[in-house]
Amino acid sequence: QVQLVESGGGLVQAGGSLRLSCAASGRTFSSYAMGWFRQAPGKEREFVAAISWSSGSTAYADSMKGRFTISRENAKNTVYLQMNSLKSEDTAVYYCAAGARGLGILPLDYDYWGQGTQVTVSS
Repeated sequence: QVQLVESGGGLVQAGGSLRLSCAASGRTFSSYAMGWFRQAPGKEREFVAAISWSSGSTAYADSMKGRFTISRENAKNTVYLQMNSLKSEDTAVYYCAAGARGLGILPLDYDYWGQGTQVTVSS
């Protein structure tokens, strides 16, 4: 069992940056791939980025490449999402997720989810 708690969301102007954190509790965090997803009002949950358990592999949605960076510190049971050059269309609730199936880009690839943190980008 893994419990996930996101933090770091907030209101930022377009072009600004935010760093999201996801703290995990549970004894097997280091064995899970971790992902970030987001969901805007009226839209489906969307893949943002994922990282393998060893940090050896990462994956990004095309619209986030070059702007977002996912990383993790297994010693701290924490995964991060650094978001730069934010746009109004990045406004959404951001969720972190843990999965045992490897580097997935679909919500069904993940077994555990946090409650989400709101990111609002003003133009």
